[in-house]
Amino acid sequence: MASTRDGLVPITRAYLAKYYDKYPLSPLADEVVQLIDELKSLSEDLAKVSPFSPAEQELATEANGEPVYKIDENLWKNREQMEEIIFLLDKSRRPKSIQKATEEDGDVTSVLDEIEIKFKDMLNKLKQFQIKNADNVFNIVMTYLPQDFRGSLIRQQRERSERNKQAQVEALINSGGSIRDKYALLWNQQMERRRQLAQLGSATGVYKTLVKYLVGVPQVLLDFIKQINDDHGPMEEQRLRYGPSLYTLTRMVLMIRLFIRLTWARSEGQKIGKEQVAILQRAANTYLSEFEKFLLFIREVFINSPFFISAEDAGAAEGRKSDEFKETTIPAGKTHEVVLTVEAVNSYIAWDFSLIQSTLSLDIGFHVEYVSPSGERTLILPYRRYDSDQGNFCTVLAGSYRLVWDNSYSSFFKKNLRYKVDAIPPVVEGSQQTVVEAEAEAET
Repeated sequence: MASTRDGLVPITRAYLAKYYDKYPLSPLADEVVQLIDELKSLSEDLAKVSPFSPAEQELATEANGEPVYKIDENLWKNREQMEEIIFLLDKSRRPKSIQKATEEDGDVTSVLDEIEIKFKDMLNKLKQFQIKNADNVFNIVMTYLPQDFRGSLIRQQRERSERNKQAQVEALINSGGSIRDKYALLWNQQMERRRQLAQLGSATGVYKTLVKYLVGVPQVLLDFIKQINDDHGPMEEQRLRYGPSLYTLTRMVLMIRLFIRLTWARSEGQKIGKEQVAILQRAANTYLSEFEKFLLFIREVFINSPFFISAEDAGAAEGRKSDEFKETTIPAGKTHEVVLTVEAVNSYIAWDFSLIQSTLSLDIGFHVEYVSPSGERTLILPYRRYDSDQGNFCTVLAGSYRLVWDNSYSSFFKKNLRYKVDAIPPVVEGSQQTVVEAEAEAET
């Protein structure tokens, strides 16, 4: 993987600004703001029929206030509001005057059915966008990680972590949690991913060993994931350019939900007019059309967005490299050993070594054995000769492990050995999470 990492530096805000120049976002349709104002006016009229309930007032305050700032948070907010709207549009929750629709009201029912279907379709598209974007980011970062057992560990833990997160959501729903409760949990999970990502970048906890081990994770990657989501980091450029349009759409979907909720709550004893339904239809169609355009646009931006660039392109120095290999000389007829202590089963013993060759092509014996507390030795990795090797195994017993390099068979030649070894503790769910749970770095 060296060729993939050499000379890389993280993207900077200045570099992203040049990149985003190639992706100008078309302005929203003029009628977006017009429809927001119409919905707001109609909602105020409905408030005159009866005062807002506390929940309605809270929703109205949110719809009329400043949207949340970050791109990904707004996408989650839109997803939440879509689900709330679908909930309201369900046939069982429509006003009785519509549920018992006469032939004359058939058009109203069909319009609401159509709006419901369109929102379900867009909700699914947004979910798929978020899933694919997260997978894309994960795979990008994995490309820059050493392709050894750590990759498998990280992938396995990511899958396990996501299963646990999904189980949390399902448990909340099954216990009667609201849509709002569900999205509060989902957003907390997203923020937890960010915290864990920053911890990985700092190489703390379990990852202090895992990240530093062997060939090493490029320091440029660690620097990148520590600062990508900073308030004034590289993604700030994205927020400034593309955020305002998304913020407007967030406000629009909140207004649509508020209008439907107020209309449903004040429908008793009066017929819902076709004019109201017509405005709802226009607003829903405009919102969904504009949101889909934004989603397609931002997907293209994300897919092509640079995460790392060459130092030459950035005009910066080559990224730092970490090298923690040790070197030793093993005389002819001698051995060299390292003893690693493992405190828990399912730890990993790992090694990477090579001979510093002279003009002669040389090899050295190597084996690994377990030493019990009583001193009994059990062969784990059989003796073989190598000029270099990289490997690992998962332990089934706690205790001591001897890694032995054997030059006893040589009568004349010393061997110059370059090596790195480590005992890596089990990666426990909840202590640190994996690399990319990194969906956050691209703001979704």
